[in-house]
Amino acid sequence: MMLHASALDQQLSGFLHDVGAVVFYLVVWGLVFAGTALFVGVFVPFVTGDSLLFASGLIAAAASGIDIWILAIGVGIAAFLGDQVGFLLGRRYGRPYLDRRGGPRMKSVIAKTEHFYVTFGWWSVVVARFMPWARVFVPVIAGVGRMGYYRFVVANLVGAMLWGVGITLAGYFSASIPGVKAASYIIAGVCITAAIIAGIRAWRLDRRSRLATDSA
Repeated sequence: MMLHASALDQQLSGFLHDVGAVVFYLVVWGLVFAGTALFVGVFVPFVTGDSLLFASGLIAAAASGIDIWILAIGVGIAAFLGDQVGFLLGRRYGRPYLDRRGGPRMKSVIAKTEHFYVTFGWWSVVVARFMPWARVFVPVIAGVGRMGYYRFVVANLVGAMLWGVGITLAGYFSASIPGVKAASYIIAGVCITAAIIAGIRAWRLDRRSRLATDSA
C-alpha cells in the first residue's frame, strides 16, 4: 500500500512538473503570436519582443523541466503564424485597416514603416523582426501592398526562425556558459527594464496623441 502511494506521488509530481513546462511554453508562444497577430507589440513590446525571448532562454537554462529546443522552435513557429495573420488581415481589409490604427503618432509610425517596406522589399520582412515597431506593421503593409504570398511566406519563415530561435538560444547559452552567466542576468535585467520603460512611454505618448485628436 505504501509502495503504491509512493509511486502515485511520483507520478503526480512528474505530471505537475510537465504541466508547468507546458504552461510556460504556451504563455511564451502565445505572447509572441499576439505581438504581431493582435497588435499587442505596439504598446507592450517588452512582453512580446526580444526581452521576452532572451529571458525565456535564461529561464530554460535554469529550469530542468524546460526543453530549450521545444521552446525555441515553438517561438519561431508562433512568430511565423503571427506574421501570417497580420499579412492576411492586410490583404483582406486593405488600407482602411491600417488607417484605423491609433492617433497621429501611430500614423507617423505606420508611414515610416511603409517607407521601410518600399525601400527594402523582401528583406524588410526579415529585418523587421528585429525592430519593435516594424515587426508589428510590416506584415500588414506587405499584405496591403499585395506582396506575393509565397514570397512573403519564405521571408516570414527566415525572419521568424532567425529572430525567434536565435534570440531564445542566445539567452539560453549565455546563461549556460559559466564565465558569462552572471553578466547575462544583468544584461537581461537591463534589457527588460529598458523595454518596459519604452513600452510605457509609447503607450502614454499614443494615449496623449489620441486625446489631443479627440479634443481638436
